[in-house]
Amino acid sequence: MTRPPSSAPAPAAPSRHRPRRRAALARLAVSAVAALAGLALAGCASMAPRTERPVAPVADTFPGAPGSEGTPASEIEWQRFFADERLRELIRLALENNRDLRIAVLNIEQARAAFDVRSADRVPTVGAGLSGSRQPKGDGGINSVYSAGLQVSVYELDLFGRVRSLADAALAQYLATEEARKAVQISLVASVASLYLSIQGDEELLRVTRQTLDTREESYRLTRLRFDNGVSSMLEVRQAETLLESARAALAQFTRQRALDDNALVLLVGQPLPPTLPPQAVLAADVTRAFGMPDLPAGIPSEVLVRRPDVRQAEQLLRAADANIGAARAAFFPRITLTGSLGMASSQLSGLFSSGLAWSFAPQLLQPIFDAGRNRANRQVAEANQRVALAQYERTVQVAFREVADALAGRETFTEQLRAQQAQVRAEQDRFTLAELGFRNGVRSYLELLDAQRSLFTAQQAEVSLRTQYAQNLVTLYRVLGGGWTPGD
Repeated sequence: MTRPPSSAPAPAAPSRHRPRRRAALARLAVSAVAALAGLALAGCASMAPRTERPVAPVADTFPGAPGSEGTPASEIEWQRFFADERLRELIRLALENNRDLRIAVLNIEQARAAFDVRSADRVPTVGAGLSGSRQPKGDGGINSVYSAGLQVSVYELDLFGRVRSLADAALAQYLATEEARKAVQISLVASVASLYLSIQGDEELLRVTRQTLDTREESYRLTRLRFDNGVSSMLEVRQAETLLESARAALAQFTRQRALDDNALVLLVGQPLPPTLPPQAVLAADVTRAFGMPDLPAGIPSEVLVRRPDVRQAEQLLRAADANIGAARAAFFPRITLTGSLGMASSQLSGLFSSGLAWSFAPQLLQPIFDAGRNRANRQVAEANQRVALAQYERTVQVAFREVADALAGRETFTEQLRAQQAQVRAEQDRFTLAELGFRNGVRSYLELLDAQRSLFTAQQAEVSLRTQYAQNLVTLYRVLGGGWTPGD
C-alpha cells in the first residue's frame, strides 16, 4: 500500500519545521524496524532435531590403564610438560611461524565471517535510498515521481526457523574450525617434540657409529699388520675390511637421516633455526628426564576423549548437520517476506525534501506447491549428511580411544623392553672386551672377535632406537590425552 504524492508540487515548509519533521521521521522509521524485528523474533521456532552428544561406542575404561589420579594432560601446559629448554624454544617458534597453524587460524576468521553473514539475515536490512522515475501519461504529458527515505529490503519473517537454523549451522561450523585450530596446535607441538627426539637419537647413533668405526679401523689395521707378518690370512683381512666398510655405510646413512630430520624441523618451525637457540641436550639413558611431568593419568574414556579438540570438532559438525535438517524442514512451510519504505516523495526533484511523507509496505507469502521434489530431496540430503556426521563422530571417538590405548600399551611395555635392551648392550660390551683380549692373547679366533663387534654394534643401535621410541611414545600419550593446548594459548 502506497500513498502517492499529489500531482501538484507541495508548498515549501518553513525551514524551522524541517529538523522537527526529519527527527519525527527517523523515530518513526526506527519504531517500524523494531516492530518488524520483534515480530520475527517472537514467532521463529527452530525445526531442527535436538542435538545430544551420542553415547561413545567404546569401552568404559582403557585396557590396562592405571588409576586416574593426577592432573589430566589437557590441563598441563606444554611449557610444564617438556623440560628441555631448546625444545621449548623450538615449540614457541613453531607456534609463531608454522604455516599449517596459520592456515587454521585464517579458517577461523573465514568461518566467523560466514557466521556473521548468516546472523545478519535474522534482522532487517535498512538502507537510505533515493530514486526517481518518469513515465508518459495518456494525455501526452510526463508523470514524474521522486522519493527519498529509509528502505527495508526483502526481509523474511523467520516463523518456522529456517534462517535461524542456517545461522545455527554457521555457528557450529565456526566452532568446529576453532576446535580444528586447537587440534592443529596439539599436533604441531607433538610433531616438533617427536622430531627433536629423533634428532637426539640421530646424534646418539652417529656417536655410536663413529666409535664403532674407530674400533674397526684399528682392528683392520692390526689385521693387515698381522697379514703382512704372515700371522693372519687374507680371509681375515677381508672380513675386517667388510666390517669397516659396513660401519662407514652406516655413518653415511645416519648422517643423511640427521640432515633430513633437520630439514623437517625447519619446515615445522617455519623459519631457519636461529643460532641463539639453547644447546641441544643428549638423548638421556633415563628417558623421562626430558619431561617435566611424564606420569600422565589415563582417566575415564568418557571424560578424556571429549577433551580432545578433534572429538569436539566432530561434535560441532554433527550440530551443524542437525541445524541444516531444520532449515530443510522449514522450506516446506510458507515464507513471509516484507519490503517497505518510509520517506518523502514529490513530483519535482527541487521540492523533494519539503514535501509530505510517503510510505510503502509490501508483504509477500509464498507457499511451495510444486517444486518437482526439490524440497524433499534437500531434506533427504540434509538427513543423509547428518547420518554421515554421526558416523564420523563415532569413528573419531573410536580412533581416539585406540590412540590412547596404544600409547598406554607402549608406556607399559617400553620400560621393560628398554631395561632388557640396555642389559643386552652391557653383555655384548663385555663379550667384545673378552673376545678382543682373547684374540690378542691367541686364545680366541678372529671370527669370534668379528662376531662380537657386529653383535655389539647391532645391540647399541637397537638400544638408541628404543630410547627414542620410548620418549616419542610419551609425547604421543601427551597428545592423544589432549595435551598441548590450553586456554592461555
